[in-house]
Amino acid sequence: MTNHAAFTAEDAVTAVPPPAQASRHFSSFPPRRARDCRNAALGRMDLAASLLDSMKASSPRHAKFDAAADQEDWMEKHPSALERFEAVVAAAKGKQIVMFLDYDGTLSPIVEDPDSAFMTEDMRDAVRSVAQHFPTAIVSGRGRDKVFNFVKLEELYYAGSHGMDIKGPTTVSNHKAKADEVLCQPATEFLPVIQEVYETLTAKMKSIPGAMVEDNKFCLSVHFRCVDEKEWDALGEEVRSVLECYPDLRLTKGRKVLEIRPSIKWDKGNALEFLLESLGYAGRGDVFPIYIGDDRTDEDAFKVLRNMGQGIGILVTKFPKETTASYSLREPAEVKDFLRKLVKSNVTKG
Repeated sequence: MTNHAAFTAEDAVTAVPPPAQASRHFSSFPPRRARDCRNAALGRMDLAASLLDSMKASSPRHAKFDAAADQEDWMEKHPSALERFEAVVAAAKGKQIVMFLDYDGTLSPIVEDPDSAFMTEDMRDAVRSVAQHFPTAIVSGRGRDKVFNFVKLEELYYAGSHGMDIKGPTTVSNHKAKADEVLCQPATEFLPVIQEVYETLTAKMKSIPGAMVEDNKFCLSVHFRCVDEKEWDALGEEVRSVLECYPDLRLTKGRKVLEIRPSIKWDKGNALEFLLESLGYAGRGDVFPIYIGDDRTDEDAFKVLRNMGQGIGILVTKFPKETTASYSLREPAEVKDFLRKLVKSNVTKG
């Protein structure tokens, strides 16, 4: 194992304080009046008008880009990280690389059954090799335990629930974090309401063939990849109706999935900042974070890197998309190739 800096339990408390909103108490909920629900519903009218369009936009066949000209123009702005690999190496030379990886669509293919999104052994070996050279974190919308069970590498940092559940390596290494220390959970007070909404949504989704509600501990995912497109509007309406009386939750969209999260300022970008701070790399000019992801939720991390003016974001996609990422890769197989090339290069500073 390598000499990566690591964070302790004390670092987790003092490095990046949890947002103020997370301190609100949700262990019991006052009953909501009908007027409260109506007012909440009025506040979501703009969501009702745009949700179906957003759901369609998450499907590649609804993409707004023309195949030829737009693809070429997009690739000029977001070139392949493999084809421009030497430029990446040159930018990272002499700096400490810190690797951040999304899971679904990045390390594993997007599949119809979210519980079957297994990564290949070749990909696991590639990620293991990267972690031997650089501090490496998995940042996923999945629950932390669930994504760990997919990856099965104890030497990594894991940030589940879109970064709201962060834990350090559990293997014996130079990392200081203990196996049983949860390092950051800024949304703990939301657990009761998340569970309540999960049970309600699960019951409602039974009427929509193919719909699935996934419990990711600090957030929920409503998958509609296997739902007939004619039912998307009905699905969105069911989700909206449930959330009308929960103003403390917010709705975001991913790749054929609706995400329900606590209304706190915490996302994958905050998780990236927290990990850099905890590792002792915040504010240093000799650090080169690389974040690879395929989803809209990864844009929060791409924007953080762009604002920092350090490192690079790499979007995994076969289709042109609006993004803040600097580079692109087409699919998980290319992610694997990129990781292997990075390990073999002379840029390592582990």
